[in-house]
This record gives sequence, C-alpha cells and structure tokens, in this order.
Amino acid sequence: MQSTPYTFDGAMPRVTLERYLSRSITMSHLLQGHGYPDDNLRMLQAIGAKFVGRAMLHWGQEHTLAESLAQGQVLAQRIHALDPEIILQTGIFEIVTERVNAVAIPAWVFEAFGREPEARAFDVSRMVFQDGLYVNHWGPGASVPDITRLETRMWIFYLAASYIDMGAEALHFGQITLIGRHDADLRYWFETLGLVRAYAARNARRHFVLCDAHVSSGVGCYGLPDDPAAAAAGYRAGDQLLLDFHALPLRIKEVPGRPYEAELAVGHLDALYGRSLGGVAPSGWRCDHLPYLVEFDNWGSSGHGGESVAGKIGSLVGIDDRYWVWGYDEICWFAHQSEADRNAWLWYAWQWVRAHDPNGFVQMPGMRGLADPVDGVGEYYANTRSEGCPLGQNQEETIKAIWGG
Repeated sequence: MQSTPYTFDGAMPRVTLERYLSRSITMSHLLQGHGYPDDNLRMLQAIGAKFVGRAMLHWGQEHTLAESLAQGQVLAQRIHALDPEIILQTGIFEIVTERVNAVAIPAWVFEAFGREPEARAFDVSRMVFQDGLYVNHWGPGASVPDITRLETRMWIFYLAASYIDMGAEALHFGQITLIGRHDADLRYWFETLGLVRAYAARNARRHFVLCDAHVSSGVGCYGLPDDPAAAAAGYRAGDQLLLDFHALPLRIKEVPGRPYEAELAVGHLDALYGRSLGGVAPSGWRCDHLPYLVEFDNWGSSGHGGESVAGKIGSLVGIDDRYWVWGYDEICWFAHQSEADRNAWLWYAWQWVRAHDPNGFVQMPGMRGLADPVDGVGEYYANTRSEGCPLGQNQEETIKAIWGG
C-alpha cells in the first residue's frame, strides 16, 4: 500500500499522531448503532475525519458487551471499507458493576498474567477497593475498580483486547486517577498497558494502539485533593510517559454578566492548556509537552440550565459547581446555542487552542448524549439536517471548513 501522511505500523511518530488528533471527532456509541448509522458514516467520510473518539463505550452494562462487540465489528468493517486509515477509539471507564459477574473469563486472559486458567466469570468483589474507597460510588452495585487488584487488571486487559479484535486502534481510559488511587508509582498501570500494547503489537490492524486518559489535576472533582492549575498534568515514571497522548474536557468558562456566553482561558480550574506533561512517549520519541485533545464533555444535568450556578449548588453528581457552564455540562451548553453561535464557537475554540498551546487540538463534537435535551431531543448530532439525519444540528460543514483550513 502506498504511504500517506497517516501511515503507521507498530509505532506512531509525533507528526502522524498530531495529524490524527487534528482530524478528531467525538461520535459516542457510533459502533453500537446509535443515531443515524448510515448518515454518520457518510458524514465521517465527507468531512475527512481520521480519529473517531468514543466510538464504543460501556458505562457499566457489562452483560451486553458481547452484543455490542458483534455489532461494532460489522460497523467497523464498513467504516474501514470507506477509509482504512480511520482510527476508531473505544472507552474503558472508571466503573464496574455487579453485572460483570456474568462475563466469563477466557483462558487467554489468565495466561496473559501468568495464571492457570479457571472456569469462572469475573468477580466484582475481587475488583473493588478493599478499604471501601469508591465502593458503590456510582450507585448501588456500581463501583470504581482498583488497579492494584489482579481481577481489575484482567478485566481491563480483557476489554482492551476485545476492542482491538473488533477493529479499534485507540483506547480511552477515563479517570485513571480514580482507578489508580492506590497506585502512586503507576506500577500497575504500566503493567496493564504494557500487556495491552503487547497484545496490539500482535493483533491490532496496524500492530499498535493509542492509549489516552483524562489527566485532570482533580481540582474540586470527585473528592480528589486540589492541585495548582499551573502544575504539569500527566502520568510518568522516570522519563517514561504512560500514555500516547493526554486528554481533558475543554473547561469552558462562563463570561460573567453576559448570559450564555462562554470562553476558554489558561489557568481556568484544571484546564490543560500549557500543562501537558512531557517525557519519552511510548513510541520512543521525546517531547517537552505530550500532544493532547480537549473535548466537549458530558456528565449530567444540574437542574439549573441557563443559570450561573458557581458557588450556589456545591458538589452535584460528583462535579464541583464551578465546572457547569451556565448550569449545563459542556456539550449541553454548546447544543443549546443557536446554529450560528455553535458554528462561530467551533471556529473560536479551534483557533484559540492552536494559538495558546500548539500541543493541543480540539476534538470536534459529532454525536453525544444530552442530559438537558434540546427541544425534547436527548442527543446532539453535528450532521447536516436531512432525511438521513432529520435531527442534525448543522455543524458538519463548519467542521469540514475548519479542517480544510
């Protein structure tokens, strides 16, 4: 096959990574058939997307994983038939529920960890923190798993390998600070990702998988201690970086006294701008600051959409009230703007990030759930509105123009 600017095999040079990040779009649950699958694939090809974020994710619901993987493999093959260079990203998050007890552990998972195979399923009781930390954190039977426990590492490896077999070439690991709360030296995270990368070297489409996670300092989030916003953000042992690139929400900031208006700012809460930790990347190249993505995050509803709630409602759904944008999470705030304002703000965000930190790239919003629906619609679609996507919010042409520029 002829080499292109997106060609890689077994590792990824920085310039290739940045090309992918510069054509990144969030398409939550794409491989699970959400939204309008045919029009979604049309849009991805039309705009020239190269990195499709959150294409499959499970927030719990472990008992439906096999069904998702089967459906996802079919859609992944369709996408790669349109463009074999597209990277599909899946999510492995900071949650495990009692439904994981229904998932059988394959022999190859035990063998990867040097253990004799056992005829049993995963056991959530072997994954949770033994001191009770974060047990039932997400509700009854839904906890944060502990990376220092072997069962958790086997579960993460099983998920990662299953996604790689499906066709994924990127894995997002969510809030690894929570899962690794007792892994101060990153020993267990390096072990786990080392096994994932070794599996990818043998089995991935291009013998490589990109690993990323949120690198928040934890200011006001999830009960983590406050860290200075100026501190470097990322995970490293010696000079070896854990991740291939970093990620964080945009951290959109309200403009005081101007309802619904918002901006980006260096030093706002734990925003990543100027703070991405450097070192030696897993592909072997050295950097002062690892490239990163910032995205329009979703986390829930404050119940006060359209209001400034900073300093008024405290911590809600685990989120400090300073993180809400006029009472919305980030994607809901964006979706509730007018079409013209949405398009203008995408241009603004792209240009602002590139001007303030050349290591950063905006992940465009393509498809994402809305905790605060817009006109009764609980999903945001960037697609051009048409018969193929009658609920499209018309950002497709703007994204294409930004990338074309």
